Amino acid sequence: MRIGEVARRAGVTTKAVRYYESLGLIAPGRLANGYRDYDEHDVRLTREIRVLRGLGIPVERTRPFLECLTAGHRHADDCPASLAGYRDAIDELTQRIEGLTARRAVLITHLRQAAHRGSQAAPADRGEDPMTDYTSLPTDLPVPEDDHATDHLPGTTLPHLELSGTDGAMVRLDALGAGRTVIYVYPLTGRPGVDLPEGWDSIPGARGCTPEACGFRDHHQDLLAAGAGRVFGLSSQETDYQREVVERLHLPFQMLSDPHRSLARELGLPTFEAGGLMLYRRLTLVVRDGMVEHVFYPVFPPNEHAEQVLAWLRDHALS
Repeated sequence: MRIGEVARRAGVTTKAVRYYESLGLIAPGRLANGYRDYDEHDVRLTREIRVLRGLGIPVERTRPFLECLTAGHRHADDCPASLAGYRDAIDELTQRIEGLTARRAVLITHLRQAAHRGSQAAPADRGEDPMTDYTSLPTDLPVPEDDHATDHLPGTTLPHLELSGTDGAMVRLDALGAGRTVIYVYPLTGRPGVDLPEGWDSIPGARGCTPEACGFRDHHQDLLAAGAGRVFGLSSQETDYQREVVERLHLPFQMLSDPHRSLARELGLPTFEAGGLMLYRRLTLVVRDGMVEHVFYPVFPPNEHAEQVLAWLRDHALS
């Protein structure tokens, strides 16, 4: 059998076959003319090397497995030396995992310190479990469906309602001034070292308040340039809790606190319950001259929402 046939049947390259031969892992016979003559056993050995490499065992350390096959065993790992090869590979992986885990712990510590720098909230104790990274989103989050809970809002006038802002002042929603104001309403921002309500990630539209806030932060100047006179975040969380988020994430806009969900009652905004809390569903209001001009609902993915709002403002520029 020629080398090309061995390579094809074993699923490797001819260069790989030559390399295995140079290491003495396979030893083809010779024809009268001096050409190499590979047989079925060489194909099997070559295929076994490929499989072991896929498990992370280096080519040079496959010899015990190949010798086990050559001795007539049905499986390459029927021999004690093969089992020892597995153990060596596992020990090596364990060391690598421990090293990576240690590096991850150091990175988490740096992230926790950086996240709380300049914040009044203290980092979690070292003995606690590693903090959850609220700045990124899992890839398998459930997508919220449009239940038409906000269809009635366009054209609605904002009520005479005063909410506490994170700068210490009260903001009247019916006196936001001329032009456009963007108010993104969110359920609850996570805080490093503090668990979110149980089952949070399984609630459609719940996860993602921190990435959403970061998006509005990063695009704040773009939103203003596109015609938004002011930008606010709004939730039912207390002002002190919101103020920590503003400081930690360096948000250039205010958060408005509505702990009694007064705006929900006045405008019929959708809410949901989680962990014993009644929270706002994620939505965004574009207010123009005191009236709801446009509503984004449902919002998904939240980390891209600021770009969605920005695109809408640019497409609907005021003359």
